[in-house]
Amino acid sequence: MHAADTIAAIATAPGAGGVGIVRLSGSQALRIGQAISALALRPRHAHHANFNDDRGEIIDDGIALSFPAPHSYTGEDVVELQAHGSPVLLGMLLQRCLQLGARMARPGEFTERAWRNHRLDLAQAEAVADLIAAGSEAAARAARRSLDGEFSRRVEALQTGLIALRVHVEAAIDFPEEEIDFLADASLRKRLDDVRATHAALLADAARGQRLSDGLHVVIAGLPNAGKSSLLNALAGSDRAIVTAQAGTTRDLLRETVRIDGIELTLVDTAGLHETADAVEVEGIRRARAELQAADFVLAVVDATDPALARQRLEAELAGIASILWLYNKADLMATAPAAQEPDTLWISARDGRGLETLRERLKAVAGLSAEDTHGTFSARARHVDALRRVGEHLELAAVRLSIDRAGELAAEELRLAQQALGETTGAFSSDDLLGAIFSSFCIGK
Repeated sequence: MHAADTIAAIATAPGAGGVGIVRLSGSQALRIGQAISALALRPRHAHHANFNDDRGEIIDDGIALSFPAPHSYTGEDVVELQAHGSPVLLGMLLQRCLQLGARMARPGEFTERAWRNHRLDLAQAEAVADLIAAGSEAAARAARRSLDGEFSRRVEALQTGLIALRVHVEAAIDFPEEEIDFLADASLRKRLDDVRATHAALLADAARGQRLSDGLHVVIAGLPNAGKSSLLNALAGSDRAIVTAQAGTTRDLLRETVRIDGIELTLVDTAGLHETADAVEVEGIRRARAELQAADFVLAVVDATDPALARQRLEAELAGIASILWLYNKADLMATAPAAQEPDTLWISARDGRGLETLRERLKAVAGLSAEDTHGTFSARARHVDALRRVGEHLELAAVRLSIDRAGELAAEELRLAQQALGETTGAFSSDDLLGAIFSSFCIGK
């Protein structure tokens, strides 16, 4: 590896008064670090040093640390120069590193090198970015668990079961002349059932981890003037949406991010769903319907003063959407709310706040992320959940091939595809385009 393969970046620059770090990684990191500090850097020893420019003048003084390969974050020689947190001083220090032969690191390149040198798998590498971006204590703890390998260990356990299952099926295919029908063996069916159960548990936990990382996407839908915008304002705690007595005030999507006990929700207020000839409203309704298809959860708001008719009209719009909570709004206009309420129904008033605390608890339950639930949760991303869903589809097809078709070759192919999809989560099967997209989302210096 040449000097040009050694990368440098300002890893952290908290501002004047704090500590800033310039990090180097590569075969020339130690040479460059020693040239700047004018010291022979001992491994894992904190050296107080003056950092010098090309004329021998002091840029700053600070701490120099070296971490020889392979026992470093990237698996390469790494040097950290800790200086005062002035952006100007750190910029001068970085430029000196570049003069000595390093090049600027790309976003995420330190972590990418750690992955390529097998210090981390891809799921762990993504957890680094999730840890940095965590918006709550629960999200930070979940990302830390993924970085420590919890998600990867679960994937590896499923991978082991899949491999054993494939071996069993392949053996049955290779010895068709045997009198025993290995494809009808009860142990094979049990092994497949065990793999599917392990997969189902992993998928559920990964989906929960994704919601913790990305937040719950909640769409507020209803007929015009049902109180959707008032509900958004009440949950957000501010007048984000325009509220008037005139129906059809909301004509476009309005998004607001709120947190409930550290759980992030993206609330989307939508145009009232109804038939209209107004071109602007038609477009708003089209966008509302498209947003509903992408929702994790739908709050269906109906006017409590006439809920039966409003719900009947809205149910046609929401046909095919599984996760719905029906909110009978304007309960403040009713003398009393029904003594018995259906499990999917809640009487609320966006105006005076009744029922809203119960609604918040319901949203936390839907997210599956109460304080108790987040214990042991690991972070995951949408691509992980998508890959695991495809694993499930292939396992389902494999079960059909084995139990109904008795087609061993087709079952074996489905199991191979399941293993390939599973490998996408940790990077065993990853395209260069995917890798580029993942690491480019990191900040420079990570």
